[in-house]
Amino acid sequence: MKAKLTIGTRQSLLALWQSNHIAALLRKEYPECEVVLKKIVTKGDRILDVPLAQIGGKGLFTKEIEEDLLDGTVDLAVHSLKDMPTVLPEGLCLTAITERANVGDAFVSNKYATFEELPLGSVVGTSSLRRKAQLLAKRPDLEIRDLRGNVDTRLRKLDEGLYDAIILAAAGLERLGHGDRISSLIPADVCLPAVGQGALAIEARTADKEVRDMLSFLNDLNTKQATDAERAFLGLLEGGCQVPIGVHADVEGENIRIEAIIAALDGSTILRDTINGKADDAVSLGQQLGKKMLAAGGQEILASIL
Repeated sequence: MKAKLTIGTRQSLLALWQSNHIAALLRKEYPECEVVLKKIVTKGDRILDVPLAQIGGKGLFTKEIEEDLLDGTVDLAVHSLKDMPTVLPEGLCLTAITERANVGDAFVSNKYATFEELPLGSVVGTSSLRRKAQLLAKRPDLEIRDLRGNVDTRLRKLDEGLYDAIILAAAGLERLGHGDRISSLIPADVCLPAVGQGALAIEARTADKEVRDMLSFLNDLNTKQATDAERAFLGLLEGGCQVPIGVHADVEGENIRIEAIIAALDGSTILRDTINGKADDAVSLGQQLGKKMLAAGGQEILASIL
């Protein structure tokens, strides 16, 4: 067992909550081990005045942390799984996926209780093309404006009256103690969540068996099977976080159900399908669903975006 573990983390309040949460679990499991955090600024954190979709590239919130992992400056990194590219740098792996928190998208408004209550032409804030496309599919009258910044910044912009409502991940709000700001959860048939939403990913060096063994207790099998399926689907479509793709897998016992959407940017076309099977086959089922949806028109939708 290592005498000291250094966790690489972004500096946002949510990233620090997540890393401190994992650090507390490690200290409890290994009382003799010193666990420290190293704060790292990523490209996605530095560029706040440009929509994410225009910055381009994968790993906007992970690249600098992964560089520190590869050179040995840190021993592990804690990420929101939904921020993680499906292909990692050579020498790194996701060694544990924690038990999933609330997977849904939260509707947050100071005026309205639900998405359905929004008046014609309401202004809604989100930085996610996935959310934008699905919301416009249901309500093409809405004005969707880009919303960047950390959770507190986004809530402040809502409170300043810049938006009638904003959409955030419910898990992030609850982790930061802002669960009371959630007006309602958006149903999955309106807005399917992002790949890996609600789960934390622990990244480490593939060859670092000592650290990986220490982290293994953090792995939640059901969440890992579900998110493996989701990431397999996304990986087949080669979609980064800035493509309107939503996918969510549910594991119940030995069985898994995967539901996915591929959407046009303006929500004018949405392709939706599901697949069921054995949870042990999560990866192949995710890939099967992806192939089926690409053949059914998904390829054309993605070609119009990429």
